[in-house]
Amino acid sequence: MTSRRRPVRALIPLLLLALLAACSGGAGGNSSSDGTPDPDGTLIWGWHLPTSWDPVASTAGQDVHALALAYDALVQQENNGDARPGLAESWSYNDTGDQITFTLRPDLTFSDGTPVDAEAVRANIERGQTQSNSTIAAQLAVITGVTVVDELNVTFQLDQPDYQIPLLMAGKTGMLVSPTAFAADVDGLAIAPVGSGPFVLTEYVPDSRAVFERNAEYWNAENILLGGVELKPPPDPTVAVAGLTSGQFDIAVVPPAQVAAAEAAQLTVEEQRVFTVRTLDVNNTVAPYDNPLVLQALSHAIDRQALVDVAYFGHGEPNWQPFPEGYLAYDESLDDLYAYDPDTAADLLTEAGHPDGIDLTLTIGSAADQALAEQIQAQVSEAGITITIEVATPGVSNYISRQYPLYLDSFSGRESPLQALEVLFGPEGLMNLGRNSPPELDAAIDVARQVPLDDAAYAETLQTAVHTAVTTMPNTFLFTWPRLYVHGDNVHDWQHQIGTVRFEGVWVE
Repeated sequence: MTSRRRPVRALIPLLLLALLAACSGGAGGNSSSDGTPDPDGTLIWGWHLPTSWDPVASTAGQDVHALALAYDALVQQENNGDARPGLAESWSYNDTGDQITFTLRPDLTFSDGTPVDAEAVRANIERGQTQSNSTIAAQLAVITGVTVVDELNVTFQLDQPDYQIPLLMAGKTGMLVSPTAFAADVDGLAIAPVGSGPFVLTEYVPDSRAVFERNAEYWNAENILLGGVELKPPPDPTVAVAGLTSGQFDIAVVPPAQVAAAEAAQLTVEEQRVFTVRTLDVNNTVAPYDNPLVLQALSHAIDRQALVDVAYFGHGEPNWQPFPEGYLAYDESLDDLYAYDPDTAADLLTEAGHPDGIDLTLTIGSAADQALAEQIQAQVSEAGITITIEVATPGVSNYISRQYPLYLDSFSGRESPLQALEVLFGPEGLMNLGRNSPPELDAAIDVARQVPLDDAAYAETLQTAVHTAVTTMPNTFLFTWPRLYVHGDNVHDWQHQIGTVRFEGVWVE
């Protein structure tokens, strides 16, 4: 396999990576003109409607981008992945690292008029920990108590030193919902968000659109230059460019196959490096996936570079771990962990007791993944692995049902790299279909979380946890892939962010 560029051992600033990505995409990076921002202009954004408008109950990692329209979190994330103030203007740890105090911005309210105060933070944390359908409870387990110090200061007691909390609070885990709203009708939040974010929902048609107006009370409203956002499900890949040129969408993510058509239509293509990586979720409590040799054979039988070249038209990089090259958590020793080698794969199958090959079923979430699944199917056949492709039952979340033991998936990353490891590999992790985790992985994660983020030892302990996770758990990583945004000349200053999509500074003519 062709050798790949190695990352600098120190942290490569992801802002630089994002800027480089901006220059590499199609018609160029952020557009500029002599146009004037329209303060009442609405941006029509082709993106996924969330599984729920309640951040506690939503089940998809990509939900965070839509939820961030209505909700703000205690902490936001810089374009390079670092933590920056959000609803909390500052935070500090005690000397032992097992308590963190957040200081809130004064005079903030939710869209229903409820104060954003320390009591609201306490109520949100406790709901996230105890609500029966909570998908963030595992991430909040480290918090053993919440103390309201005064109106604007709230302290979390932790079960051990944990310096990941600010990053953890930058995602949907840290999004605050009006306590008045969830006390009155917690189920209603699924379709009617009540937050303190940059926009307020004014109309919602499930599976069709969500219309937002600018929130004049948002703490950073002066930097929200849009009058509103209309969120619509992304266009069908075959007509994505037509939808953008006709004005049905102002900006949307398109598949790699549509980049050439977008460029030909004189649209701007922005390729953004993000946390997304294609994966095979595996339930290692179900035969034959309980045999590590079978999983190693499967991984050796996949030509990752060919997947990128064919299915993603060269947009992406082969990968064997859940983080992109250049990110602090990226462990370069995992490169080519399971190099493409059908003969080695066949030998491993023989060692596993399958000298005549093996039959597997690969489940996909929708027809959109059919071509990629078929390419994997063809590749692994050379090693004696016969794959049957099936489409999951519509509306069934495999994260909850776990009925499909081999599932073609995507991982969208998390604001905290250790949170990402827990989602993928923790005993309660949504993408850990077997719901099991070896003691050495738990120990490695605990060591990393006890190191301050600015400590020189942090990168090494983090990469050790990543290495332990990848080499002991069954998930099979395929390749990282960029997010390909396409828009016309009326959209300006679209932000290149590795994490949650934000709209500060974005404007339309």
